[in-house]
Amino acid sequence: MQIFNLAKKIFLFYYEGFKNMTVGKRLWVIILVKLFFMFAILKLFFFPDFLKTNFSTDKQRSDYVIEQMTSPVINNK
Repeated sequence: MQIFNLAKKIFLFYYEGFKNMTVGKRLWVIILVKLFFMFAILKLFFFPDFLKTNFSTDKQRSDYVIEQMTSPVINNK
C-alpha cells in the first residue's frame, strides 16, 4: 500500500507540473519532434538493415553476430 501511495505522489507531482507549464510545453514538443526525426527519419534513410540485406535466414544472422562478438581483435600496426 505504501508503494502505491508513493507512485501516486510521484505521478501527481509530474502531472501537476506538466499541466501548469506554459513555455515548457513548447519545449517538450520541440524535444519530441527532434527525437522522432532522429529515430524515425534518419534510421530509414541512413541506417539500412545490414543483417536482413546480407543474410537470408535467422540462423545465418545469429551466426554472423556471434562471430563478430566473439572474434579476437587483431591490431595491425
